[in-house]
Amino acid sequence: MSTKSLNIGLTGCGHLGKIHCRLINEIAKINSNVTFTGVYDSDSAVTEAISKEYSIKAYRSLNEILAEVDALVIVTPTSTHFEIAQKALEKDINIFIEKPVTSSLKEAEELIKMAEGKKIKIQVGHVERFNPALVALEKFEMKPRFIESHRLAQFNPRGTDVSVIQDLMIHDIDVILHLAGSPVKKIDANGVAVISDEIDIANARLTLENGCVANLTSSRISLKKMRKMRIFQSNAYISVDFLNNKSEVFRLTDNDTKSEGMSFPISDTKKIIYEEPKPENAGTINPIKNELESFIDSILNDKSVKVTLNAGKEAVEVADKIIEIIKNGN
Repeated sequence: MSTKSLNIGLTGCGHLGKIHCRLINEIAKINSNVTFTGVYDSDSAVTEAISKEYSIKAYRSLNEILAEVDALVIVTPTSTHFEIAQKALEKDINIFIEKPVTSSLKEAEELIKMAEGKKIKIQVGHVERFNPALVALEKFEMKPRFIESHRLAQFNPRGTDVSVIQDLMIHDIDVILHLAGSPVKKIDANGVAVISDEIDIANARLTLENGCVANLTSSRISLKKMRKMRIFQSNAYISVDFLNNKSEVFRLTDNDTKSEGMSFPISDTKKIIYEEPKPENAGTINPIKNELESFIDSILNDKSVKVTLNAGKEAVEVADKIIEIIKNGN
């Protein structure tokens, strides 16, 4: 167990920021090494309300909170991420940045340059990496050849300051890059702004350098919610339901292979195994809480973060290219 102590603060107390506040408070209550120091929001009334709710300090400025914390959780609008992270890096403060890491590739690359040589932890909030449905697949060998994802949401004015690619599709971009382990070679995309001034529905086809192809569809003007991904590889078909935290795996294997799941013989030598893998404590996993716990653990025990600044940059790079292609009509 670590003997280090950690003073952690948060900036950005909107809808998602309030969720982070509640979870950081829960973590601090059970981890004696962690102190939830306080919060700062550009709206002083919101800052005061959160301060009173959790009996923590209400900071009056970003500089004030940066002077008293070892780690900062950034849950502000995307357009402000770069400036805040830049100031935190200048003071060698560990940072957790909600996705997308920055508004542009240039900003993400600048943060990477600033972070070089610094002994601090920087984690990006691509929360689906901590979803039980995806965590359950870690025990399987993943060599996807084709991936199809659908991420649909009902319209909500919150978040329309960026396109649906940066708001929703970027989750799937990150997961696909993580699973395939290969850079993107070619992008085809189309999309349209329907209700907001930004792209509200989009489709992109990614061809990766290792030959894997991914087809992504995202919409924030759907009547129902959906967060599904289907993965096809030479020996398996995998269905991932991020919304319901469930995965299904169909694997082709030899008849003498032992398994806990159902099996269906298809020849004298081969059978299909059906499994619904689950990680430990699957029913109690909260992905946002888990990513915060992982971030804190990386600081206290000097471990690598699970979603790096470079991973965040790669997702932004692909998202930027998709947006550019759509806006140019190609």
